[in-house]
Amino acid sequence: MPVAWNATNILWKTPLAGRGESSPVIWDDKLFVTTAADDGHQRSLLCLDRRDGTLLWEKSVEWAGTPEPLHKMNTWASPTCATDGEVVVAFFGRGGLHGYTLEGQPLWSNDLGPSANPWGSGSSPVLVGDLVIQNADADQDSFLAAFDKRTGNEAWRQPRPNRRGWSTPVLVTAGDRQEMVLNGHEGVTAYDPASGRQLWFCKSFNGRGEPTATPAGGLVYLVNGLAGDVYAVRPGGDGDVTGSRMVWHTPRKSGRDLPSPIVVGDYLFVVSLAGVATCYHAADGRELWQERLDGNYAASPIAAAGRVYFLSEDGTVVVVEPATEPKIVARNPLGTPAEEVFRASLAPCDGRLYVRSDRALYCIGAAATP
Repeated sequence: MPVAWNATNILWKTPLAGRGESSPVIWDDKLFVTTAADDGHQRSLLCLDRRDGTLLWEKSVEWAGTPEPLHKMNTWASPTCATDGEVVVAFFGRGGLHGYTLEGQPLWSNDLGPSANPWGSGSSPVLVGDLVIQNADADQDSFLAAFDKRTGNEAWRQPRPNRRGWSTPVLVTAGDRQEMVLNGHEGVTAYDPASGRQLWFCKSFNGRGEPTATPAGGLVYLVNGLAGDVYAVRPGGDGDVTGSRMVWHTPRKSGRDLPSPIVVGDYLFVVSLAGVATCYHAADGRELWQERLDGNYAASPIAAAGRVYFLSEDGTVVVVEPATEPKIVARNPLGTPAEEVFRASLAPCDGRLYVRSDRALYCIGAAATP
């Protein structure tokens, strides 16, 4: 992956109609993102050629109604798509959950209700086998549900606490079973992905229903959204595991957290919304260092070749080498227009980085593909 770059490494840029904050997802040479226009009345799934940014197709979802209210940092196209090479699924909150073929042929559409989340939606669909699993946390009628990926038929539905949330469930393996681990306002909960049955719950320290949980090395790492302890849980339990399977917890007072944690080797990294990066020892939660990265951070980081890539809201990518003290190896501004905001996570593929702002998609690389 590129480590250091500037505007000359932008291989292509494609403006995107409307606004959106969903991260790019890639299958072969197809790249999928979502966008919304007309104050949320039009919501669309876009497919681009990842090699040159050409728009291959655009599908506006079929829905009618009043767009839901939003937080000032959110859009009507923030949940990221999911694809397994057979179907691509997009969630638009009040605009519904929709399945397509990779060629853009509509397969099914489901209305998931009024979406009583006053700050809008952010939870992405997840594909597990033949099921699409979608979190719909809100102030009323919260639920987690699974649907057949080919027909959209509902397979199961599990009620959730009526608290607004934006976390995406994450699939982990614990012994001989799979678990869907979902962060929430009151704590983290694991479900059986086949049936929706609740497996275990671990109480958190100061909730807000995000960020998404991070599995690594047989543990699940979590921060709460508001200022509270960062902690690690060992999956595989039953019932309330707060006192039995929370491996460690460490006070965290860096303010609001939107990005998910990330683990590289022995190091756990968390960056706050205000740009304060903290490194912990992943095994026991000991704080090793803090460093201000500059800027604001909403996108979850990625790791490549043992380095961590943090994307700020102004499009600068800060690359950090894991170590017992701060080691910033590169700061990479894109030089983009000031009105563009970057809250989608980076998407790496074949030595390139795909970077999505609220209104454009960029491809960064060392050289053009022959």
